[in-house]
Amino acid sequence: MHLLAATPGSIDDGKEPVDLGQTPADVVFISAADTELAALSEARSEMADAPTLRLANLTHLQHPMSVDLHIEACATKSKLVIARVLGGAGYWKYGLEQYAAHLHDAGVPFVALPGDDKPDPDLWRLSTIPREDYDALWAYMVEGGPANASGFLAYTRAMLGGTDKPAAATPLLRAGVYWPGAGVADLEAARANWTQGAPVVPLIFYRALVQGAGLHPINRMVKALLRQGLNPLPVFVASLKDPVSVATLEQLFTAAPPDVILNCTSFAVGSPH
Repeated sequence: MHLLAATPGSIDDGKEPVDLGQTPADVVFISAADTELAALSEARSEMADAPTLRLANLTHLQHPMSVDLHIEACATKSKLVIARVLGGAGYWKYGLEQYAAHLHDAGVPFVALPGDDKPDPDLWRLSTIPREDYDALWAYMVEGGPANASGFLAYTRAMLGGTDKPAAATPLLRAGVYWPGAGVADLEAARANWTQGAPVVPLIFYRALVQGAGLHPINRMVKALLRQGLNPLPVFVASLKDPVSVATLEQLFTAAPPDVILNCTSFAVGSPH
């Protein structure tokens, strides 16, 4: 059988086995969401005394041999393995069963988290950590955002080291001001970087970019607007149809009337006739 090497950014259809080539670490995190993997990678790069981390895309673990290789070479020799699975246990049946069984035999804690905010008893039954820790880790991933990604890793570090647990996950606003380097902020944080009297340019984008690690384009646009002598106002929203998001925009636009608006959300365009 031909064995493929995993290529970052590629999509694996599961027809051929893939060797991720990963070595053991403190924490192994498996998810099909690239945004989650990127968010944890970015959070770890900014942490002091961060746990060693292996990030595996679940799409590369569809073939049974891919699963077996990763379990033998990496997972069973690591200290904590966490899989976030969207679609329930049936979506990744072989993988979950094998990781749960082999990690149990190896004495390595295993955490099977839902890929959304809905509880999944089947995934919980496969997990081997206390419920308090399970719920805490899940909450960090559900809320998302840079602070919660850092909190997630800090919590795993505390679990492994037996030290004090960090603060619980911080709920992410449905809409609000974002500023590069500061994260979720407020209007005053943006104004602190503005030029007095310059045109105000709100930059509207989806909340999902804050939840994951998709803010690099927004950061670049903010910097570009500043270089042009403009006052950018980056604002994330759940949706332009969401009442909380609409109210937030109205409040911000009243306090800082826009001269032009850059909308980075998609929206339906229909004919009135």
